[in-house]
Amino acid sequence: MISTTTRFAPSPTGRLHLGHAYSAMLAHDFARERGGAFLLRIEDIDTRRCREEYVSGIKEDLDWLGLHWDGSVIRQSERLPLYAEALERLRAMGLLYPCFCTRRDIAASASAPHGPEGPVYPGICRGLGEEERQRRMAVEAHCWRIDMAKAAKKAGRLTWQDSIAGEIVADPMSHGDVVLARKDAPVAYHLAATLDDAAQGVTDIVRGQDLFDATHVHRLLQALLDLPTPRYHHHRLLTDAAGRRLAKRDGASTLAALRAGGVEAKALLAKLRDGKTAVGSKSH
Repeated sequence: MISTTTRFAPSPTGRLHLGHAYSAMLAHDFARERGGAFLLRIEDIDTRRCREEYVSGIKEDLDWLGLHWDGSVIRQSERLPLYAEALERLRAMGLLYPCFCTRRDIAASASAPHGPEGPVYPGICRGLGEEERQRRMAVEAHCWRIDMAKAAKKAGRLTWQDSIAGEIVADPMSHGDVVLARKDAPVAYHLAATLDDAAQGVTDIVRGQDLFDATHVHRLLQALLDLPTPRYHHHRLLTDAAGRRLAKRDGASTLAALRAGGVEAKALLAKLRDGKTAVGSKSH
């Protein structure tokens, strides 16, 4: 019986870079050291940005690194009924409401405080009556938000365990009424990732520190949907020479480019396992 299962879950919106390699390596090594399974999941819900060539690139890069996954590759685009069922459960609990606001509407609201992921939704659509909701839903694009105050009250006090930070008391209220189903997609990250981790039997989530705060929301969803709570391991992020975390949008060197430039996978992994980037700078 496999007692440890980890996963690497990239979005195919570009080629993998060193930061991805570092995270995938840590998840892979964590599982292998414990005789466990390492899974690959493709988070391809964003059809506007996801590309099939990037899916192939992810597999190619992991193969080159020697980070081999177990079982079939799971794709979120093939799991839409799972997300729809969970949304219906939350809707039946009276915890979801349609939101018609644009980003401009939210930014223009003087009452929008900032949370871990930026401006917290000020609840503009939360108080709309059912008749107005139905009328507007028939003609206006809308997302579905969770009424965080109601949800947090229903769930009660929640905690989760991080291997570095220790026991954490969940604070989903700091995120406000997050989106669980987008206007342009049938589900949003928070819900999809939480459901997939449970469905795949992931016991240990190894991911970057940039997703630490998201765990507050994920812990709430686990409680509401009667899902198990994995152990969490949020690792440090690799940074560039300017101290910025490596990211696609900032043009971080891709693994494909490093490979084409003659970098050897074994040497690269050795540096990453030592906490270094390819140019020898320490992670922060």
